[in-house]
Amino acid sequence: MEQAADRPDRAELDRLPTKELHDAAMRLALARGDLGFLWRLLHDIPAAEAAIGRPEQGTADILHVSALINEFLHAGEGALAEALRPVYLDYLTKQRR
Repeated sequence: MEQAADRPDRAELDRLPTKELHDAAMRLALARGDLGFLWRLLHDIPAAEAAIGRPEQGTADILHVSALINEFLHAGEGALAEALRPVYLDYLTKQRR
């Protein structure tokens, strides 16, 4: 089993490109069956959409779960990934403990 000391700390994680950070968080959550994190990500996508100037997309996502799931599947790409970067950093840092 991997020890906390073997895992990157927040500063190391913060140096990763956002796509790699997203992928690492998703791999870890899926491997652990961490539905709480996945649900948090789904919950945070509308706010991230609003933060990048697409509030109408966030509203549409709330009203249409299928759109939200689509955003979830692509949350590691582009401006949306950048807006969700703190979520990935927070999750990976907390899992280090």
